[in-house]
Amino acid sequence: MKATLLLRRRVADATGGFAEYVVWLLPKPLPPSTHTLKYRLAYVVGRECVVRYDNELGKGDHRHYGGRQGAYKVSSPTKLIVDFETDIARWIRENSDS
Repeated sequence: MKATLLLRRRVADATGGFAEYVVWLLPKPLPPSTHTLKYRLAYVVGRECVVRYDNELGKGDHRHYGGRQGAYKVSSPTKLIVDFETDIARWIRENSDS
């Protein structure tokens, strides 16, 4: 079985930024992850990626927020998207001029 693309989307927002979603279903987990998702979720503002969730071979699941990186536990594809979008909303709130 080959990897199957589940989601590929780019969405611009009112702040001038955009969110990019790429999620694949793999035939087997990508170590050290125990699930079968391969994903890259990024929120970019002014050419800078300010929020990112991704996983990679050897590094596993993690998220980047405001210049910091930390572990992230994937519980479901839906929760992954919800958490990412929640962080985008938080970043916008924390960085708005109002």
